[in-house]
Amino acid sequence: MMDFITIPLVVGTITLGIYKLFELFVCKKERIAMIEKLADRVNTGEINSNLSLNLNYSRSRFTFGSLKSGLLMLGIGLGLLVAFFICINSFPGYTASRNWDVERQASVVYGACVLLFGGAGLLTAFLIEMKIQKNQKE
Repeated sequence: MMDFITIPLVVGTITLGIYKLFELFVCKKERIAMIEKLADRVNTGEINSNLSLNLNYSRSRFTFGSLKSGLLMLGIGLGLLVAFFICINSFPGYTASRNWDVERQASVVYGACVLLFGGAGLLTAFLIEMKIQKNQKE
């Protein structure tokens, strides 16, 4: 059906790949030349005196990524479950027939519930994160 676009797409992809490969090698040579120019101007004694290894380990490196993703997935799953029950109870013949209007309305219900409960999950993760950070500061 879309055979007319296959050939230009493949040729364009190959051309772009070859161009980026050449650009990579040219940029590498330019970067090496710039580093060599800078190496001539900079005194290494100044760099070593300015660099220090005083690292601050007092700050917590704990992130809340797993909490956010877990609550987001929980919210999406809960949204799908609630949307299913809404569709079962609201649309007669939802599971039996393939009616276009019912499917359109059900897709709106599913989308709204997934977004609503996913957002509620992220909001819950934010509130938990704020509470933990507040407790750590005190």
